[in-house]
Amino acid sequence: MAKTKTAFFCQNCGAQYPKWVGQCSSCKQWNTIVEEVVQKEEKRSWKTEISPSKKASRPLKITEITNEKELRLDSKDQEFNRVLGGGIVPGSLILLGGEPGIGKSTLLLQIALKLNYKTLYVSGEESQKQIKMRADRIHPNSENCYILTETKTQNIFQQISALEPDLLVIDSIQTLHTDYIESAAGSISQIRECTAELIKFAKESNTPVILVGHITKDGTIAGPKILEHMVDTVLQFEGDRNYVYRILRSLKNRFGSTAELGIYEMQGSGLREVNNPSEVLISKNEEDLSGTAIAATVEGMRPLLIEIQALVSTAVYGTPQRSGTGFNAKRLNMLLAVLEKRAGFKLGAKDVFLNITGGISVDDPAIDLAVVAAILSSNADIPIAKGVCFAAEVGLAGEIRPVQRVDQRILEAEKLGFNKIYVSKNNKIGLKSTAIQIQLVSKIEDVVGSLF
Repeated sequence: MAKTKTAFFCQNCGAQYPKWVGQCSSCKQWNTIVEEVVQKEEKRSWKTEISPSKKASRPLKITEITNEKELRLDSKDQEFNRVLGGGIVPGSLILLGGEPGIGKSTLLLQIALKLNYKTLYVSGEESQKQIKMRADRIHPNSENCYILTETKTQNIFQQISALEPDLLVIDSIQTLHTDYIESAAGSISQIRECTAELIKFAKESNTPVILVGHITKDGTIAGPKILEHMVDTVLQFEGDRNYVYRILRSLKNRFGSTAELGIYEMQGSGLREVNNPSEVLISKNEEDLSGTAIAATVEGMRPLLIEIQALVSTAVYGTPQRSGTGFNAKRLNMLLAVLEKRAGFKLGAKDVFLNITGGISVDDPAIDLAVVAAILSSNADIPIAKGVCFAAEVGLAGEIRPVQRVDQRILEAEKLGFNKIYVSKNNKIGLKSTAIQIQLVSKIEDVVGSLF
C-alpha cells in the first residue's frame, strides 16, 4: 500500500495548496478550499495489454508531417455536424454542457441511436430501463447502440476492450471515479484524472469520446477550468424551458469555427432539427402591429431573420425602466441615448422594454437598426410595413454603419419573401440584380423619414 498524501484544492478554479487557506490566491474566492486524499500509486494505462517496451514518439520536421484531410464521422444530425465543423473527428474529446433538464442526454442518446457505427453509451445517472424508455420514444429499432450503467473507469475500460466501440458517450463526467484517486466522484481530482484517462484512450485508440458536463449556478461547467483546456471541443446546449427551442453553440473547437449555431425543437419524440430557423423565429401575424421589426443577422455561416419587439410607455415611477430579453441592456441604453441626442426623440422619461422572440440571445451589432426601428414604431404607435427588414449597425454619432456579409443577409430576406431591406450606404454590395429593393441609408433621420 502506497503512502497516502492529502492536498488542498480550490473547488472553483482547481488551484492546489499544501495547507488550508481561507481565500484562493488564484480566483480570489473565499471558503472554496477543500482537502482531498490523493493516493500515490503507479498508474497503469487504460489498456493494460500495452507492452511496457512501447517506443516513445520521436520529433518530426514540420515538412515531414502529412497534411491529409481528417475523415469525420457523420452523426446523422445536420445541426450537430454544422456546430462541430462537418462531423465528429476520430480521436477527439467533445464536452457538452448545459442546464439540468435542457436535453443533453436526449441529444446524445438520439445521435447514438441513429449512428451506423457501434456506439457505447455509458450512463452514471440513469438505469438501463430509464434509458430504454427514452430510446423507445426516439428511435426504437437501433442495432448498434449499447447501454452500460457504470461509474468506475476501470470497469468501463474492461467493457470497452471487449466491445471495441467506434464512439463512446459518457453521461456524465462528474459521476465517474477512478481507483487511483481517493476522493469523492465530482471532486476536482476525480474529474481531472478521469478526463485524463479518457483523453489517453481517445488518442491511442482513435475513438471519439463525447462527455456530458454539469454546470454550476453561475452557468460555467462544473469542475476545474483545466477540464475545458484538456478537451478538443466545448459545446453549450442552452434555451429557456418555457420555449420549445434549444440552441447548440460551440465555445471552443480545435477542428472548426466557434461562430456556428444549431437550433432544435423539443418534441415528445426527441429533438427535431430546425433547418430553416428564420421561419420559426418570425411570428405569422395577419394584422399590422406597432413595435415590431425584422432584423437580418448571421450566426457562423448561417443567415437568420429574427423578430424584435419593443414597447415604449410613459414611466409610472420616477426612474424609467430599461430592460431587454436576449439583447445587451447596455447596448440598449446606448441606442436610446443616440436617439435622444442625435435624432431628437424624447425617450428619457419613458419605459422601454425589448424582446427578441423565440428565446434566443443575439450579439450581432447588425440588429441595431431593427432595434431602433422597433422602438420608434412603438413610440409613435405606427406599425412598420410588412415585407421590410433591417441589417445595419448604428454608431454613436447617429450614422448607419456597414456590416459584414451583407449579400447573404439580403439573399436570406429575399428567399423568405421580403420586398425591402435597409442597409448602410457604405456597404459594398456584390449582388447585380435582386427581386428585393435595397434601401441605402446613411443617418437615422433617413430611416425615420422613409419609414414613418
